[in-house]
Amino acid sequence: MIYLNVLLTAKDAADVPKIRDLLAQAMRKSRAEPGCLTFDVYHSSAEPRRFTLVEHWASQEALDAHRLAEAYTQVYKPHVMPLVDREGHPSTLLE
Repeated sequence: MIYLNVLLTAKDAADVPKIRDLLAQAMRKSRAEPGCLTFDVYHSSAEPRRFTLVEHWASQEALDAHRLAEAYTQVYKPHVMPLVDREGHPSTLLE
Protein backbone atom coordinates (compact mmCIF):
# COMPACT_ATOMS: atom_id res chain seq x y z
CA MET A 1 0.00 0.00 0.00
CA ILE A 2 1.13 3.55 -0.74
CA TYR A 3 0.57 6.24 1.90
CA LEU A 4 0.93 9.86 0.83
CA ASN A 5 0.40 13.01 2.87
CA VAL A 6 0.49 16.31 1.01
CA LEU A 7 0.69 19.67 2.75
CA LEU A 8 -0.55 22.64 0.75
CA THR A 9 -0.32 26.32 1.62
CA ALA A 10 -2.24 28.88 -0.40
CA LYS A 11 0.12 31.52 -1.76
CA ASP A 12 -2.63 34.15 -1.51
CA ALA A 13 -5.30 34.06 1.20
CA ALA A 14 -7.81 35.42 -1.30
CA ASP A 15 -7.56 32.12 -3.23
CA VAL A 16 -8.53 29.92 -0.26
CA PRO A 17 -12.25 29.57 -1.19
CA LYS A 18 -11.34 28.66 -4.77
CA ILE A 19 -8.70 26.16 -3.62
CA ARG A 20 -11.16 24.64 -1.16
CA ASP A 21 -13.76 24.11 -3.90
CA LEU A 22 -11.22 22.66 -6.34
CA LEU A 23 -9.80 20.27 -3.73
CA ALA A 24 -13.30 19.06 -2.82
CA GLN A 25 -13.95 18.38 -6.51
CA ALA A 26 -10.62 16.55 -6.93
CA MET A 27 -11.31 14.54 -3.75
CA ARG A 28 -14.68 13.30 -5.01
CA LYS A 29 -13.23 12.30 -8.38
CA SER A 30 -10.17 10.63 -6.83
CA ARG A 31 -12.25 8.54 -4.45
CA ALA A 32 -13.98 6.95 -7.46
CA GLU A 33 -10.70 5.82 -9.05
CA PRO A 34 -9.65 2.14 -8.98
CA GLY A 35 -7.10 1.50 -6.24
CA CYS A 36 -8.01 4.57 -4.18
CA LEU A 37 -8.50 3.35 -0.61
CA THR A 38 -8.57 6.77 1.09
CA PHE A 39 -8.51 10.29 -0.26
CA ASP A 40 -9.31 12.90 2.37
CA VAL A 41 -8.75 16.64 2.24
CA TYR A 42 -8.51 18.64 5.46
CA HIS A 43 -8.67 22.42 5.76
CA SER A 44 -6.85 23.73 8.82
CA SER A 45 -8.93 25.58 11.39
CA ALA A 46 -5.79 27.09 12.93
CA GLU A 47 -4.12 28.20 9.69
CA PRO A 48 -6.75 28.99 7.03
CA ARG A 49 -4.24 28.94 4.17
CA ARG A 50 -3.24 25.31 4.96
CA PHE A 51 -4.72 22.11 3.53
CA THR A 52 -3.67 18.50 4.08
CA LEU A 53 -4.35 15.66 1.67
CA VAL A 54 -4.24 12.13 3.10
CA GLU A 55 -4.10 9.50 0.38
CA HIS A 56 -3.90 5.70 0.57
CA TRP A 57 -3.45 3.81 -2.69
CA ALA A 58 -3.58 0.05 -3.19
CA SER A 59 -0.35 0.07 -5.22
CA GLN A 60 2.17 2.24 -7.01
CA GLU A 61 0.32 1.38 -10.23
CA ALA A 62 -2.91 2.82 -8.78
CA LEU A 63 -1.10 6.02 -7.78
CA ASP A 64 0.51 6.26 -11.22
CA ALA A 65 -2.93 5.84 -12.85
CA HIS A 66 -4.31 8.57 -10.57
CA ARG A 67 -1.71 10.96 -11.91
CA LEU A 68 -3.08 10.35 -15.41
CA ALA A 69 -6.75 10.59 -14.40
CA GLU A 70 -9.16 13.52 -14.57
CA ALA A 71 -8.92 14.60 -10.91
CA TYR A 72 -5.18 15.13 -11.21
CA THR A 73 -4.80 16.26 -14.83
CA GLN A 74 -7.92 18.42 -15.16
CA VAL A 75 -8.38 19.83 -11.65
CA TYR A 76 -5.39 19.48 -9.32
CA LYS A 77 -2.37 20.02 -11.55
CA PRO A 78 -3.63 22.90 -13.73
CA HIS A 79 -5.83 24.76 -11.22
CA VAL A 80 -4.63 23.98 -7.68
CA MET A 81 -0.87 23.60 -8.01
CA PRO A 82 -0.25 27.12 -9.38
CA LEU A 83 -2.04 28.59 -6.33
CA VAL A 84 -0.20 26.67 -3.60
CA ASP A 85 3.16 25.75 -2.18
CA ARG A 86 3.26 21.94 -1.97
CA GLU A 87 5.12 19.49 0.27
CA GLY A 88 4.63 15.82 -0.58
CA HIS A 89 5.39 13.28 2.13
CA PRO A 90 5.34 9.62 1.11
CA SER A 91 4.93 7.82 4.42
CA THR A 92 5.12 4.50 6.19
CA LEU A 93 2.37 3.44 8.56
CA LEU A 94 3.73 2.51 11.97
CA GLU A 95 2.51 -0.74 13.42
